[in-house]
This record gives sequence, structure tokens and C-alpha cells, in this order.
Amino acid sequence: MADFRIEALRPESATVRQLAEILVEVVAGGGSVSFMHPLAIEDALAFWRSSLSAAARGERIVLGAWDATKLAGTVTLLLDLPPNQPHRAEIAKMMTRPAFRGRGIASALLHKAEALAIEHARTLLMLDTASEEGAASFYEKLGYTFAGEVPDFALKPHGGLTGTKFYWKRLHGR
Repeated sequence: MADFRIEALRPESATVRQLAEILVEVVAGGGSVSFMHPLAIEDALAFWRSSLSAAARGERIVLGAWDATKLAGTVTLLLDLPPNQPHRAEIAKMMTRPAFRGRGIASALLHKAEALAIEHARTLLMLDTASEEGAASFYEKLGYTFAGEVPDFALKPHGGLTGTKFYWKRLHGR
């Protein structure tokens, strides 16, 4: 495993800047994370400022994986769900900088998010990934169960439609 640390991120300007850079890089590389290419850095900055504000309110947890002073990856655990779903959470915005892929960062981020979900009394996690060039095999390898696929669910960052695959995982507390 690579030498990196994982922590909940705070809305510090340097952190927001690095989050925005990751988002722009991932979208430019075809990552389907709700944005279209080209993604303006200002839009990415605004997204992360809003996301970290939601984290400060306890609605989510934004995790980051640091390699020294460089933010190598991120994942968000969404906790603010409807009143009839207090037992579950969602995984969102799983991203690793292209230069840091293959070092176990995404797996470590996901395992930390799962542990935090358990700490928040969540017993079920949900996530989705693009059907084309998504991370389905990664999630399946980590124990997520395929629930179904919706065709033409979203636009790919460079245009054209792609389906979305939905996954779930039961969590067991300690």
C-alpha cells in the first residue's frame, strides 16, 4: 500500500483548489461525475465550496487522500437522506488523480467511508457508476452488489449518452 493519509477535508482555500483541480482532471479524462467537459475551474471551485459547506452542517463527509501536500483522491459520503432512510448513506464523487491511480488510494478511501458510515449507524450503502468506462468491476471486487442498470441515464463528459449501474452493500457494525 502506498504512503498516504486519509482525512475529512475542511474548507481551506488550498484544499478547495486541489479538489477543484482533481474534478477538472477527472472530467477532462472522461470521468462521469456529473459534470461536462470542459469544466471551468470556477465551477469546480463553487461545487467544492458548496459540498464542504454541506459537510460542515453534518450532511456529508468529504474525505481526501494526501500524498504529502498533494491531494491524490477524494470520496464523499452522503448522510443527509430523507426521513424514511436514516439507515443508509450514499457514496459519491469517488475520484483519484490520474497520476496517482493504481496505488490503492480509491480502495482505502472507500474503506474509510464505509467505516464512517458504520460510525453514523448506517447499515446500507448505495452508489452508482457509468455503464461505459465506469468503475463497476472495482466496486464488485470490494463487495458491492449490482442492483440494475438504467440506459441513457446521463451524458458522458465529452458528449453522448451512457447508462448508469447501481450498486449496494450491507454494512455490519463492529
